[in-house]
Amino acid sequence: MKRLAPYLLILPGGLWLVIFLVVPMVFMASVSTQQGDVVNGFVQTFDFSVYGDALAQYQTQFLRSAGYGLVATVISVALAYPMAYWIAFKGGSRKSTYLLLVLLPFFVSFVLRTVSWKFLLADDGMLLGPLKATGLVPGDFHVLQTTVAVIGGLVYNYLPFMILPIYVALERVDPRVVEAAQDLYAARRQAFTKVVLPLSLPGVFAGVLMTFVPMTADYVNAGILGGPENTMIGNIIQTQYLVNNDYPTAAALSFTLMAAMLVGIFAYAKALGTENVLEAAAR
Repeated sequence: MKRLAPYLLILPGGLWLVIFLVVPMVFMASVSTQQGDVVNGFVQTFDFSVYGDALAQYQTQFLRSAGYGLVATVISVALAYPMAYWIAFKGGSRKSTYLLLVLLPFFVSFVLRTVSWKFLLADDGMLLGPLKATGLVPGDFHVLQTTVAVIGGLVYNYLPFMILPIYVALERVDPRVVEAAQDLYAARRQAFTKVVLPLSLPGVFAGVLMTFVPMTADYVNAGILGGPENTMIGNIIQTQYLVNNDYPTAAALSFTLMAAMLVGIFAYAKALGTENVLEAAAR
């Protein structure tokens, strides 16, 4: 029975993944090679040409989504690291309070938070209205339906997913290690770059994965804050599924997006050095 205990412990999680991840993916893979329509039904024809057609037709949206996700992820790292660093090393007894403030936006629906930014950034909204009235910005100045609005929405909505893993990694850094580096005549900058930063790389690695993947596949921010020139691949997939009822194309686009992100993740892990990251996490 003791030998079976580890397998019994992972059984519920394994069944959950099989039922809600593996089975839907197999079904989606089957749908992607079918032909037909919702009226006459879909027939399995193993037509893989839909992948090439979809990629050729929506190449711009793929590249735009990857670009938005990459830029938003870099901005998130730049914003999240100082915040996580301050909470971990300067937060004192109020760390829980600061973490609660970081998580506070999640008490409101994702869509509602994004819609609130639409009202805030409207041409005559709370932010731009007074600025235009005082002549600080031109009357035709606008933020909505621009790349800046979409990337800003992505950063705002996913920033906590970057802060939390970096904070956890920094929290595990023993302050005595930093003190030892300073006792060995290392300047603060050297202590950070040679000690703190390497030890926090597992958190950065996890944060990038937790933000880049959903950012690239996101469709809410582009749909609410963006315009026709800001359409992301997630918007195309949503439209093909729910509006055009073109399930094979939508499934092919989903698989192509997933494959592209997996390649990017493995390349990122290779460049960062996964073994070094795991070694740092184990210390």
